[in-house]
Amino acid sequence: MLLQRVLVVALLLPIGLVLIFLGGVWFALAVSLILGLAGWEFASIFRRGEWEPSGVVVVLGVLALAWARFLEDSVLEGAAIAAAILVAMTYHLVQYERGRDQGAVDFVITLGGIFYIGWLGAYFLSLRGLEGGQWWILLVLPAIWLADSGAYFIGRQFGRRKLSPRLSPKKTWEGYLGGVVVGLVGTVALGALWSQLGGPEFHVTPLQSAVIGGALATITTLGDLGESMIKRQF
Repeated sequence: MLLQRVLVVALLLPIGLVLIFLGGVWFALAVSLILGLAGWEFASIFRRGEWEPSGVVVVLGVLALAWARFLEDSVLEGAAIAAAILVAMTYHLVQYERGRDQGAVDFVITLGGIFYIGWLGAYFLSLRGLEGGQWWILLVLPAIWLADSGAYFIGRQFGRRKLSPRLSPKKTWEGYLGGVVVGLVGTVALGALWSQLGGPEFHVTPLQSAVIGGALATITTLGDLGESMIKRQF
């Protein structure tokens, strides 16, 4: 598992860095590709059970929310949300008429995928749109990676008390708390480094870095366990 993660990072990190610094449409296209694939996977996982969400509607809804966020148009974003709801409802009404008795639940799952992936994922575009956005991205993502790595190594060495035995038996409270500390301290160090390299367009104080690192390290495990919950059900 660790070797796989290192290999993935080694292969994708150079490409990711180029796209982050390019920003603009190229970054938006890359994020859209990732979110679209995630939306399709979300629908596919549920279709392995007895549910039939629409993968196409999930992907289209995710992309609509992402591009509305990229264009920083609140009116367009509201329209995208309304359209996603209405298109999903229309699709599942038709499916119900064709004999799909669980159409209402399918409708809710389709909407869940659109908002879970599209609304949250679009914050990558909001972050990159800030002044010095490339440095904010390079502060936020490593904060998550540091917390995850800290939890992994500290949990392996000192972990005793299970954090979530059913969802992720290997996670421990010791690892989780260790990850929070590593994420917080590492983000403060990164914030100081990026403030030196980012020039006048980027500056973050140690307190701001600590808040960002501590908050992200605290909630990162929630996202991880949420994904595990969805996967393990099927």
